[in-house]
Amino acid sequence: MAGTGCIRSCLDFFATFASRQKVEHKINKFTFQKQQMSITVTNLTKNYGTQKAVNNISFAVNKGEIVGFLGPNGAGKSTTMKMITGYLQADGGNATVCGLTVNTNNNETKSKIGYLPEANPLYFDMYVREYLAFTGGIHKIENIKNNIEEVIETVGLKLEANKKIGQLSKGYKQRVGLAAALLHNPEVLILDEPTSGLDPNQIVEIREVIKKLGQNKTVLFSSHIMQEVEAICDRVIIINKGNIVADDKLSNLQKGNATTQTIEVVFKEAVNTEWLQNLEGVSNVTQLSTFNLPAGQAGFLLSTLNTDVVKKQILQLAIDKNLNIQSLQSESNSSLEEVFRELTK
Repeated sequence: MAGTGCIRSCLDFFATFASRQKVEHKINKFTFQKQQMSITVTNLTKNYGTQKAVNNISFAVNKGEIVGFLGPNGAGKSTTMKMITGYLQADGGNATVCGLTVNTNNNETKSKIGYLPEANPLYFDMYVREYLAFTGGIHKIENIKNNIEEVIETVGLKLEANKKIGQLSKGYKQRVGLAAALLHNPEVLILDEPTSGLDPNQIVEIREVIKKLGQNKTVLFSSHIMQEVEAICDRVIIINKGNIVADDKLSNLQKGNATTQTIEVVFKEAVNTEWLQNLEGVSNVTQLSTFNLPAGQAGFLLSTLNTDVVKKQILQLAIDKNLNIQSLQSESNSSLEEVFRELTK
């Protein structure tokens, strides 16, 4: 069972949500009325003794954005999320949610946030629907039964909804926490490791839920699963040792951090590998398997730092050697994992 102190802290957080809240909810697998919403963080700072957990960071997340918030363990991700939600007091700077400053409008901003913390505090002796009804009562939600059934379907809890929370696997406990975060139809979602403990199939399902919610909501979520972030996000913020080290579109980060680039070329006939190895700027040549190529054709992967220069040489080689090029393409993007490791090492 979760610790009493952790549960009490979470309930204190939830209890403030009820203030001045009106829920506008359409029952259609969480099709939400569009509202203006955003997160703005300005010079946010948090110290733990002499350690700067978060060091004067600033960023903004606009309505309809799903932004991945990445960083190594201890980088300041969870601390930042707690300050945005008002769960933790900042030592400097401020955060605003939907135009309201968190420090001075704590109750109002909390009513606009759906928060799934990294340590998901739950009452293990409660049944799933019982816990969601309890949470809905704190929010003072009207038509709570309809909302409960809606979030249960949205997060995929139907088969487990009649069990006590303590009987659920870790993955399904995460779903209960996500359902509770969605129950009051918040404008902003702060999700700290939302797919922690889920199996690969469950991760895909929750990923689709997050993508759908991001059409009408502001979503800031953290994850250590790089493939998940690449599949969901167009934009990534990376924090390291309390400082923002990157904040850009995923495609820009990948291009900007690319080093070795790859060219794939397929010829209609056999080609001497040494001709390609002797091209200026080519560091490595790998011949492609002939299994997926038509009979007689030859394919190669060339590593280089300058694709444009090498492509021109390949075209000239084809002219000089009377070769026929079937296809010629380049790929210069780094994976998000490579970008992350480069910026946080």
